[in-house]
Amino acid sequence: MALLVAALFVRLGVWQLDRLHQRRAINAAVLARRALPPVTITSATLPVDSVRDRRVVATGAWDYSHERVWGARSYEGVPGVAVLTPLKVGGGAAVFVDRGWAPSADALHVDPATLREGDSATVIGFAYAAPRGRGDVDPIRLGDSVPYTVARFVIQALQSDRPTVRPSDLIYWPTPELSDGPHLSYAIQWFAFAGIVLVGMGAVLKRNVEERRGGTT
Repeated sequence: MALLVAALFVRLGVWQLDRLHQRRAINAAVLARRALPPVTITSATLPVDSVRDRRVVATGAWDYSHERVWGARSYEGVPGVAVLTPLKVGGGAAVFVDRGWAPSADALHVDPATLREGDSATVIGFAYAAPRGRGDVDPIRLGDSVPYTVARFVIQALQSDRPTVRPSDLIYWPTPELSDGPHLSYAIQWFAFAGIVLVGMGAVLKRNVEERRGGTT
């Protein structure tokens, strides 16, 4: 029985190592895409896979009237929201831009008027398939609630050297980090559990042998 348990733990450790290799392969692919030349966004019909995880540039006019917030977004432990604003890029098309994080006492409500940057902008950022998570803007579900075609991806704005007037309460998100995750530590734990079981089994067997020898003398 102990051998079966140890074998299971080893198998789980190997599985975590496989997950680690997969994670590293994905991270390498993302880094390669980030290193590609930026894509200029002029249409809402660009396939998501053509811009996913890539640096993009979009120029247009802000549509604050259709702005959305993504609630329960914390930054350095402070509750707040992500501010998502459509940027109209022309031709009846727009793309939602995650302009950054703003503090909010209830992590849901902010005063939009205090977070405006101007009428137009050139945005540099990374493109991600939308929605990025529960509560994020979903272009498909927006349907006819906006008067233009919305791209199926979101641009997470990055700080740039371009001069801009930006509210002090609106903070750029940092570039998402690419890590190995917990897979290596999990694998070590499973292998350690397997070792504990085997050592324990060896101790029990040794004790049984010693007891049998003692009983025959």
